[in-house]
Amino acid sequence: MSYWLIKSEPFKYSWQQFEKDGRTFWDGVRNYQARNNLKAMKEGDLLLWYHSNEGLEIVGIAQIAKEAYQDPTTDDTNWVVVDVKPYKTLNKPVSLATVKADPRLQQMALVRLGRLSVQPVTEEEWAIIMELSETQA
Repeated sequence: MSYWLIKSEPFKYSWQQFEKDGRTFWDGVRNYQARNNLKAMKEGDLLLWYHSNEGLEIVGIAQIAKEAYQDPTTDDTNWVVVDVKPYKTLNKPVSLATVKADPRLQQMALVRLGRLSVQPVTEEEWAIIMELSETQA
């Protein structure tokens, strides 16, 4: 299993709305590195859900329900989506400030590649985020 982080602006699509919906496809990615990360995701992989721009915190865990396929919002075959479903709400959100302040997370993509909307997360980083959030995935 691999781990990932996806970013969503809460005013566009919040964790709470995602939980109500129960499943969605992750679209709108127009960055090749983020697209390649979507293509690498496998069914069952877990994703950290990060509220960007407002909130600035990791709030939940989603799971890949369907691997990459053509983005239905565009005819451009360069772009793909994955289906995601809610897995678990974190017991305690983990703020960006907390991530940046933790010396163990200084190499995390969230710190180094702040603008990348779909990022890999190492197993060690995942474990640290679970510790900080007081959550067992």
